[in-house]
This record gives sequence, structure tokens and C-alpha cells, in this order.
Amino acid sequence: MLNMQGIGFSYGGDTGVIQDLNLNVQQGELVAIVGPSGCGKSTILRLVAGLLKPTSGEVFWDQSGGPQIGFVFQDAALMPWKTVLENVALPVKLSRQRPDMCHLMAYLEQVGLGGFEARYPGTLSGGQKMRVSIARALSANPNFLLLDEPFGALDEILRFKLNDLLLDLKTSQGWSGLFVTHSLYEAAYMADRVLVLQNGTVVGMVIPELNRSLRPSEQRTSKEFLAAVAQIGALLEEGESHDA
Repeated sequence: MLNMQGIGFSYGGDTGVIQDLNLNVQQGELVAIVGPSGCGKSTILRLVAGLLKPTSGEVFWDQSGGPQIGFVFQDAALMPWKTVLENVALPVKLSRQRPDMCHLMAYLEQVGLGGFEARYPGTLSGGQKMRVSIARALSANPNFLLLDEPFGALDEILRFKLNDLLLDLKTSQGWSGLFVTHSLYEAAYMADRVLVLQNGTVVGMVIPELNRSLRPSEQRTSKEFLAAVAQIGALLEEGESHDA
């Protein structure tokens, strides 16, 4: 679905943030990107979204007219003067379409916020705000989702719940996506493939191959999960040793 070939990007310095990056995402696939701070993870998402233009290489979409992209940030970034429902409707309004309120309410139900539509962000918990952010990203029916450490500021129990919610939504709606995270455990649990990034270049890939028919708690303690976490960690350590 997405194919990035020979991508380079620099903010103006001598050293590029992204260097000769090749990355692809297949239809229905969720690909995680992990790596140290400053290695270019968030920059890749902005290149995919078209918020930045590569200085070299090309971004291809395997469909006419380009993708419908939804973006979930680490900060929920809700408008405090608008209700939950008005926040969720924002992408639809920005696309100059008439919001289908029943459709938007259905998304709130799916993220566990049925009955919260008239509330304001200031009355919500951190986890509830992130649920609104997810519903907002999905409100315009995207077929490709970009997630920039959306659960990084949440406690582990809530993070697990939202990981499972997002996987359920992906299964039911069929979108593809790129997921940036600092958590090796989250990457191994969420992704179909995990790409390890060092200095703007992919240095390795891990395929977790979890048995999704198992309960979440069983998946997170399976030998496949633990092996994937170990492999991701080894690739990160190898990259750090080369930089030392």
C-alpha cells in the first residue's frame, strides 16, 4: 500500500535526519518503528502524511487518488472549548463534508465513550482523552493510520487496554498503519512487523508472529512474544554499539 524508496530528509544541516530509507506497508498491515530519541521516527510519519517533503527519494501509494490518512499524536490535542463529539467531527468538517452524527456516535461507542459526547475535554481523564483522539482520527474513515507514540504518557494497565482496543479496531475496519513507539513490548505486541531505526536508517526487522487467537495476557507471555522483544532489543543494542 505504501512504498518509500531511497528517502532522504534534512532540516537544513549537513547530516540528514533520514538517510536512504526504504520502507513499505502492505494492505491491512500495522508496522511499528522503534529506535532511540532523535533517530527520525516521527519525521518518517510526517513524510508519509505529506507534512514534510523528502529531499531525495519518493513516496508511492499503491492506489489512485492517494490514501485517506488519520493521525494520532502522543498529545491528544483536543480543543478544550469543543465537546467530545465536536472534537471527533473536526476532520470531517475540515474535509468540507457534512458530519454524520450517528456515524460519529458509533465511533465513540467503539472506543468506550458512549454517553460522553456532550462532555468537554477538561472533564476527561488522560485515557479518555486518548480515546477521543483515536475516534477523531477514525472519523473520516481513513484507510491508513499514523500513530506517534499515542500511549507513551499513560500508565501500563491503561496502555494495555488501549493497545487491545486499537487492534480490535484494526481488525474490524481493515486499515493499515505505521506505529511509532519507544516500548519494545508494545511494538512486539501490536505490530505485524517491527522496524528498528538508527540514525535515520532501518537496521533490522522483527516479525513477532503472535497467535492472535490467544487471550491478550497469553500473547504477552508467549515464547513468540518474548523472543520478538529479545530480538528487537538485540538490534537496538547492536546499533548503539556501532555508534559508540
